[in-house]
Amino acid sequence: MKRSLITVGFFAALIGGWYLLVRWGLAGEPSPLAVERFLAEGVSDGTLLPALAMTTQRLLLGYFVGVVVGIPTGLLTARFQSLYDTVGVLGLAFQTLPSVCWVPLALLWFPDSEMAMLFVVVMGTLWPVALATNSGVRNVPPLYTRAARTMGSSGLHTWFRVIVPAALPGIVGGVKLGWAFAWRSLMAAEIYVTATGHMGLGQMLHAGRAKGSLAQVVGVMIVIVIIGLLADKILFSPWERFLHRRWGTVKS
Repeated sequence: MKRSLITVGFFAALIGGWYLLVRWGLAGEPSPLAVERFLAEGVSDGTLLPALAMTTQRLLLGYFVGVVVGIPTGLLTARFQSLYDTVGVLGLAFQTLPSVCWVPLALLWFPDSEMAMLFVVVMGTLWPVALATNSGVRNVPPLYTRAARTMGSSGLHTWFRVIVPAALPGIVGGVKLGWAFAWRSLMAAEIYVTATGHMGLGQMLHAGRAKGSLAQVVGVMIVIVIIGLLADKILFSPWERFLHRRWGTVKS
């Protein structure tokens, strides 16, 4: 309860300071009231919520595909040195490539804008998840494996009953990191890809810049931030708390 009050108080002070700076002429527009009006109008005229739903649909689909492919890829590169020296190096190279660089290639490969955006999100998600999974497995203390073999474990049993559970903190961290990269990839794709009749938050952000509406730009950015925070609290924080309890690393 105390932590919640501190958080609410902090953001209330932040918004209050923002309003005063604009009111006193120490900061430019938009003011919090202008952003609030844009958000209210976007909800009432039926433009904001459909865009949010479309972006969420694209995000979840691309993120799911990236995670489903990324985790096995990370496990395989951690298990086989030949894959680590080939696919792992390729993944590291792709990881350094900004997500927006995939957009021109996606548009050339996939004339359908929805497929192009899906491809960009998958490529932005897959490699962070794969590399984090690989790192999580490789950081498992060898003592665990030796102890399991002493007790008769071997092969897939050791992998799925000892190594993978021990690597779960790293894997969950990679899945969480993949979510952040998925958001960034999707925003890059939506800003640069024109989707006829299927406007998302990225297109709204670009439209706000095109017509010089700072309130729309800031309002969409705030919605994106809120969705990211909610995802962290709802999807990832429970997993992290469970793992901390499971491994006895809960702070007293």
